[in-house]
Amino acid sequence: MLELLRQGITPEKIALCIGVGIALGVFPVVGATTLLCTLAAVLLRLNLPAIQLVNYLIYPLQLVLLLPFMHLGERLFGGGTVRFSLQQILAMIRSDLGQALVILWGATLRAILVWLCISPFAVLILYLVLTPLIRKIPLPRTPADSTAA
Repeated sequence: MLELLRQGITPEKIALCIGVGIALGVFPVVGATTLLCTLAAVLLRLNLPAIQLVNYLIYPLQLVLLLPFMHLGERLFGGGTVRFSLQQILAMIRSDLGQALVILWGATLRAILVWLCISPFAVLILYLVLTPLIRKIPLPRTPADSTAA
């Protein structure tokens, strides 16, 4: 368990963890981000608790960006017009999940395409900005660090 907490605590890994956690945390499919962040942490050898913390902290932003992703997707890729508010979408999901999925399927796919276009640049920018800042923060030494010195 302690190893899980210590994995990926270099400044570069922490910056990548934050960048990837934010990018995946705003993925325009509610409920998918925990799995996506877990997969990213395993594949990129990032700190799993840290990326999930970022994911959960960014959750309100996911809800705020959901409709803008859909609207931008419509403008860029065409398709039906989504004229719903977030409250109307949530009410539609609560009343008839199947019908809501049918209505929102195309808009969601276009939103994912927009996210795929934007998120790599967001991760890169966050990584480049955060890495030098995190390098200035003194990180705790692990027992392995003291034996190597």
